[in-house]
Amino acid sequence: MTDRRKFRLIASLSAVAVVAAGTATVALAAKNGEPAPLGAFVPIEQVSKNVVEPKVGKNGAAGVFRVDCGTNENGKFSADNPVAQPGLRHGAQHVHDFVGNLSISAESTDESLVDAETTCRNGDRSSYFWPVVRINPKANPASVGSNPGKIKETGPGEVACPGVADRLPAVPQRVRDEVVRNLQQLAQQLREANERVARNDNPGDPNFVNNTVLGPLRSKRVATLDRIATALGRSARKPNLTPLADCDLRFGHGGHGGGHGDHSKGPRKFAGQGALQQNGADQNAADQNAADQDAATPTIKCPSVRGALPGVPDQALDEVDRDLDQLDKQIAEANQRLVTSKGQGGPNFIDNAILGPLKDKRVATLDRIAIAIGRGAERPQGLERLAKCGLNETGEGGNNGGNNNGGNNNGGATTTTTAPTAPAATTAPPLAAPTGRNLELVGNNGKIVRPAEVKIEYRGNATSKVTAMPRFLKMVTGDAKPTSRGPANARATWTCSGFEDRLSDKYVICPNGSKVMRVHDFAGCWDGQNADSANHRDHVRFADKQTGACPQGFRAIPQLRISISYNISRDVQQKGQYQLDAFPEENHNPFSDHNDFANVNSDQTMAKIVKCVNDGRRCS
Repeated sequence: MTDRRKFRLIASLSAVAVVAAGTATVALAAKNGEPAPLGAFVPIEQVSKNVVEPKVGKNGAAGVFRVDCGTNENGKFSADNPVAQPGLRHGAQHVHDFVGNLSISAESTDESLVDAETTCRNGDRSSYFWPVVRINPKANPASVGSNPGKIKETGPGEVACPGVADRLPAVPQRVRDEVVRNLQQLAQQLREANERVARNDNPGDPNFVNNTVLGPLRSKRVATLDRIATALGRSARKPNLTPLADCDLRFGHGGHGGGHGDHSKGPRKFAGQGALQQNGADQNAADQNAADQDAATPTIKCPSVRGALPGVPDQALDEVDRDLDQLDKQIAEANQRLVTSKGQGGPNFIDNAILGPLKDKRVATLDRIAIAIGRGAERPQGLERLAKCGLNETGEGGNNGGNNNGGNNNGGATTTTTAPTAPAATTAPPLAAPTGRNLELVGNNGKIVRPAEVKIEYRGNATSKVTAMPRFLKMVTGDAKPTSRGPANARATWTCSGFEDRLSDKYVICPNGSKVMRVHDFAGCWDGQNADSANHRDHVRFADKQTGACPQGFRAIPQLRISISYNISRDVQQKGQYQLDAFPEENHNPFSDHNDFANVNSDQTMAKIVKCVNDGRRCS
């Protein structure tokens, strides 16, 4: 059995590579749907030089390897965040630009990304993505008009966790009951956390939920996930489930952007071995050819298979796992086709050219799974009902074409099944999809601005040679929620071309002829063992901002820097009408800027990057 490594948030934010311009002392929140206030903007000339570039010593590595992945010319926009919110459709609650891997979605697995096509000219299949920038047509408020750090009145929010039942390998018969008990425990932990949030014990403290609910919940989930992994490891290789421990508070779910399927809280059954999941998979794919390049690309949603299987006989585990991986790859291929074929064909193109062939492939694979299980146990019946897929619709009033499987929205259970490995649990309704031509969602209004340039660089270390990143390393830089989680992990990113020696935690106003820029530096030090950690931070670190040295116990890896430039008119800048897509409680806060990365470089490409950087050359 392969050790299935799934997507998860990895944040490496314990130190900073630059001296920040100072935490914003004015309130940066705007009312829902309005631009950020003028207090959130600053002329770049008023920002002090603050970028520190440590001098490269004799043992250091001064090279730079640049990758050209384009500027999202394919129009791959999505509110998914497969690194930070794995399995949660539209989990980011804001829209991202994606470059690199063309198949990636919230449901992606490491294995499903390997064979994908890419926008990167050197064949790099990694995924790089960041929140879009918009021009808000509304008038900018002249004054701040709200308290610093105040979260918009959206209610207490609701806790969402990575799903576990549908991200497990095949569950052996002998440990099925033990796994089910622990999945039920995860569901109970989630219910208790949401009850604590609903009581809203300390609404004046934006860090209350993070410190008293999410932190303890993570610790409980770490222990429970380890018990599940240990049980599975008795019959096969022990999977690493710890990265699924981290949960988050979300606001503004449901009710925005049209229908999203069944919001019911209880289980729904139908006849068949293992009480297989019933999921509405009907999808009207008409008029997809009318979508232009600025339209969001929908993603494929298929009924869950992992959560619907009975216990698997030992002799069938490897075969079933291979087929489960194949199902993931089939979905990834279909997601890629949605991007590369955007605008093609007539009103039935997606049904005929993508969803139909996908169903045929799934029927064959599901039949192989049933046969493999049937050799050593009762053959499961009705798996073919899980073959039909649809779309996670992203247009106005879109239907949920696929399932409304809450298993990836909660702590290890689903809302629509009583399958052996997926007990029912009360979960939040699905998150809203972006609506309309401008893909607006939860107050993120206005037309998306396409980057004029995206520069992706792998850089060296001032004190030592770099070693290769592990494949499937995930990282995020910055913090998407400094209002609710505090500013400790947020990073100043805003500057203007020609002024890269300074970074601001506010939006910048640039001189004529200068482009608005965002510069995202990722951590450049790795613990040498883990591609992730329970809190998504402990396995990576930033180098010392003065010396460039990695902390003790960490080794230097190629340090990723992504610089994004925009042509935004000076008039729009001065009026304060450009803004960052953000979580609803952040209200376009520029200090919530962030960038995500999943390393899918081949070993050969990573070796070239390491050699270039260590040789002190500039390569592309």
